[in-house]
Amino acid sequence: MNAPRPRRIPRTREAQAKHDAAAAGQFHPEPFDYDASGAQTPIEQRIAQWFDERGWRPFDFQQEIWREIARGASGLLHATTGAGKTWAVWIGALAAYGGSTAGSTAGSTAAAPAPVRRAALPAPLTVLWITPMRALAADSARALQSAVQGLNVPWTVGLRTGDTSSTERARQNRRMPSALVTTPESLTLMLTRADAREALAHVRLVVVDEWHELLGNKRGTQTQLALARLAHWRPELQVWGLSATLGNLALAHDALLHAVRTPRVIVRGAQPKTLIVDTLIPATIERFPWGGHLGTRQVGAVADEVEQAQSSLVFTNTRSQAEIWYRALLERRPDWAGIIALHHGSLDKEVRDWVESGLKNGLLKVVVCTSSLDLGVDFLPVERVFQIGSPKGVARLMQRAGRSGHAPGRTSRVTIVPTHALELVEAAAARWAIEGGRIEGRDMPLKPLDVLVQHLVTVAIGGGFTREAIYDEVRTAYAYRDLTPAEFDWALAFVERGGASLAAYPDFHRVVADAGGVYRVPRDDLVKRHRNNVGTIVANATINVAYLSGGRIGTMEESFISRLKPGDVFTFGGRSLELVRVRDMTAYVKRATSSRGAMPQWAGSKMPLSSELAEAALVMLARANDGIYDEPEMRAIKPLLDLQAEWSALPGPGVLVAEQVRSREGHHFFCYPFAGRMAHIGLGSLIAWRVARDQPSTFSISMNDYGFELLSAQPFDWLAMIEAGLFSPHQLEHDILASLNASELSARRFREIARVSGLVFQGHPGQQKSARQLQASSGLFYEVFRKHDSANLLLEQADNEVMLQELELQRIRAALERMSESRLVLTQPKKPTPFAFPLIVGRLREKVTTEKLADRVERMLAELEKAAQRQGREGNHAR
Repeated sequence: MNAPRPRRIPRTREAQAKHDAAAAGQFHPEPFDYDASGAQTPIEQRIAQWFDERGWRPFDFQQEIWREIARGASGLLHATTGAGKTWAVWIGALAAYGGSTAGSTAGSTAAAPAPVRRAALPAPLTVLWITPMRALAADSARALQSAVQGLNVPWTVGLRTGDTSSTERARQNRRMPSALVTTPESLTLMLTRADAREALAHVRLVVVDEWHELLGNKRGTQTQLALARLAHWRPELQVWGLSATLGNLALAHDALLHAVRTPRVIVRGAQPKTLIVDTLIPATIERFPWGGHLGTRQVGAVADEVEQAQSSLVFTNTRSQAEIWYRALLERRPDWAGIIALHHGSLDKEVRDWVESGLKNGLLKVVVCTSSLDLGVDFLPVERVFQIGSPKGVARLMQRAGRSGHAPGRTSRVTIVPTHALELVEAAAARWAIEGGRIEGRDMPLKPLDVLVQHLVTVAIGGGFTREAIYDEVRTAYAYRDLTPAEFDWALAFVERGGASLAAYPDFHRVVADAGGVYRVPRDDLVKRHRNNVGTIVANATINVAYLSGGRIGTMEESFISRLKPGDVFTFGGRSLELVRVRDMTAYVKRATSSRGAMPQWAGSKMPLSSELAEAALVMLARANDGIYDEPEMRAIKPLLDLQAEWSALPGPGVLVAEQVRSREGHHFFCYPFAGRMAHIGLGSLIAWRVARDQPSTFSISMNDYGFELLSAQPFDWLAMIEAGLFSPHQLEHDILASLNASELSARRFREIARVSGLVFQGHPGQQKSARQLQASSGLFYEVFRKHDSANLLLEQADNEVMLQELELQRIRAALERMSESRLVLTQPKKPTPFAFPLIVGRLREKVTTEKLADRVERMLAELEKAAQRQGREGNHAR
């Protein structure tokens, strides 16, 4: 977040108006308090002058923040992307804490005060600025530094992330900067210093940027625990969170500020931005869509739109999709070589830095990217943003839209590029949801004991703790406010003795109490191991990708590389590469002569539709069912929806559509709850298990964001079973566990918990273990605990996380309740409908066959088109 450009005004006119209003006693409010004589302090004079020189005028919410910081309050600032949140908090901090050490006020129109002698050394570490991403950290540090220099405040600004060199870290350890921009992981590492309390003794303000990105995961929990530690050391600590695109503001506020003792407020920022959401509608839309149907067919239209803008971002939902679109755009416009770039998290840091610099300096015309550029990195030259495929969530679309026109008063525009026909409905639904303020909230983890176990070792290294004091401190973190003494004692015993089954192994005696009851880590090797594995981000094991001749390209998941053999060609970083060999966790490659190769696949690539966007899509379909087509996307997809309504029915709020179709494959049951892909995985398995429990049978299951398909060899009386309670939420937890391989899911989830809790050591830098080694180690612990320590709370945590996060139990329950209460429309079309066709293709894609999927789909499409045309002729004849 660099300098916003608030309302631009003529300086002389504003200065005159200000003077006249002040003389009349009418100018209110001012951003700063005055003393009894009405004079401003030197720092306040320079801030006013600095704004005035740039033609800026502070927004009301910025002035409110300045006053709240000055009075010692903490709070959460919620404002749109690019509204000036950074300046609101940073200028307030400089005004509140930097005035006593400020330099001269040369240029002030007021009588010049006596010069203030510059301190021999800059101010000590006063502000901690926490960001969720390294790229955002670097950008934030540059913004903060620009204000420090412009205002002549004798502060220093430092950066401390995983990319910070050891030399810079050592220099910071000798003397911290006045303001330090860091990440949750690096802050936790700072807490492991033996002199952590002394090093952080002067911190007066902690700013958590992009809090909405941290709230919903264990990194947010880690941040809460760090804030609890700092607030325990310094009761007057102020904490401010910056957030945008958030639905559950009250929860975000409470979770962030639960530990602080200073006054707490919520400030809502101005909404000066205009947001345009439109869709690149294809010229033709077939009536039977399937995943990837439009795909890159719109690459020419996107290229034409990009050509008209100075600079554009093309967002994709996955790294694989980014690679595909980068290649497609470059092939379409080879003259863009050098001004088109690719950016995603697996590329080397130097590559990403080059791309970000090119965007900031206006040297790149288009960058194809993923969520790696979602957050507040400030690229003022960007005019257009394109979203390839559905954004899957309202907040995500708004966040990405804010990358264009990234300043107050500028218009942000995002253009959705559907990759299959039904995403036109999602595009219209997203715009409708944004206009109505229907934005997703963020659920947060509650009492994750793996994070608590890690934190206890962190605190034991960083000065030690006593049982009573640390228990009281931990409970001031919102996630652990309901932590029971029994749960805490279990966690403490686990780090002290390894629990019931690991007591015989010294490596799991990670903390020891001395005679005074203070727990500390007893061995240097345990300290080193812990510091090398701090954090809650658990990614699939990756290996480096480097040229055989020298030069690193980035990282790829080991699972993908392990499927290749020397000589195989794959695409990465927009290049065709040939694998030469794999050695020491590095895949050595050379440029391939072939232009085509396998596309890398990364985990987590199938993003589920959010509840808010799913509800909005149902509203769009209900309006279509009523003949209302007032959105351009809905008018474009009208023929498809008309055919769906003619052959079956359209779902909507309170209307559940299901279909029975007989084909050469067997008997199909299609159901469209619109609950999202992940929930449909659980729903499909649950329904199949309940049916087979009473009538032994075998089902093939397919699912997407809109519904699921059950294919069986024999027919079933679905209406009778539904009326008998097939969709009932009764005994849901028991049935869902029985319907899935819950033990396997829990074992896989336990691997992450074992890593975070310190059971599994990933290895020292440059010596990381392979995914197979980590899986074997965590699997061994899982089996040992199941057999010999069944009361281990980490097992219970794994089961809970599977139910709530992987299977989305609450969303499944809500879907079943809605399905049970909705009016059921069960139809029996002769052929698969437009809504059913993507489910069939999805199931065929998973089958191993020598026949190309596209060829088979083409034949199926031809058959369905003939059926549709025949039915259309029969209908006309009847009329």
